[in-house]
This record gives sequence, C-alpha cells and structure tokens, in this order.
Amino acid sequence: MSNIIKEIEKSQMKSRILSFTVGDTIKVSFKILEGDKERLQAFQGTVIARKGSGINETVTLRRISHGEGVERVFLLNSPKVGKIQLIKTGSTRKAKLYYLRDKVGKKARLKDEKHVAGLMEEDAESEAPEKNLEAGEKEVTSKTEEKK
Repeated sequence: MSNIIKEIEKSQMKSRILSFTVGDTIKVSFKILEGDKERLQAFQGTVIARKGSGINETVTLRRISHGEGVERVFLLNSPKVGKIQLIKTGSTRKAKLYYLRDKVGKKARLKDEKHVAGLMEEDAESEAPEKNLEAGEKEVTSKTEEKK
C-alpha cells in the first residue's frame, strides 16, 4: 500500500475502541437517519466473530429477537457507530462462534468469565474462613467426624 492510503486510513480510524473479545456481550449504538433527523439505536448481542484489522475491522453480533436469530455486522471504525458498551464477558475456546446459530435456549449460553477466572484476591480473602491451626494439626471436616 502506498503511504498516502495509509495516512488517509489513519486519519479515518477511531482513536479509542473498547477492547472486547469473541463471546462477550456488547451494546453498539449506531446512527439511524430518518428523513432529516438522526438518532441513535442500540443493538445488544453476543460477539460471534471479529474479522479484519485497521480500518476494515468488523464485528458480528447475534441476538434472539422474538424467537428468531438476528445477526448484524458492524464496521468498528465507521462514523455511523456511536458508542460501544461491554455488558458481559464470556469465556470461549474458539475464535468464531458460528455454532451458536444452531443452539437455542440454555444451550446457546456461554460461560461467564468471572467463573473461569475465579475470585479476585480481595474477594477470596474476605470469603475464606480464617483458620488458626498450629503446626502439625490437621483440619477436621464433617465427613471425618461422621465416620468416628
């Protein structure tokens, strides 16, 4: 590519795009023209694909609307895209989630990221009961007490 094209693309790119991955649930607000008026409309869905790079980066969102699966592809650097909000993070092992097209209901859900990552250090300390055991002592659980 020539340097002129690279500079034009650089000037057209958005400076800050929210970092999200495939499996996350996001809300994209985009501009709709109705006659001479312009308004923002939101589309919330699960990210099933992210393609391209630079000015051509796209994201595919999927949601269920009135029992019917709806997918929409957004160009991230488009001037029509207003705001992107991260609603929920999901954990996946694949780069493209096209298999969700065949799933319905509970089978279409993804694992929540917070369950996979575990608790943060501050939360883990507050929820774990403190144990004051001296050296050599073992913790006695209810199952071992029942056996005796």
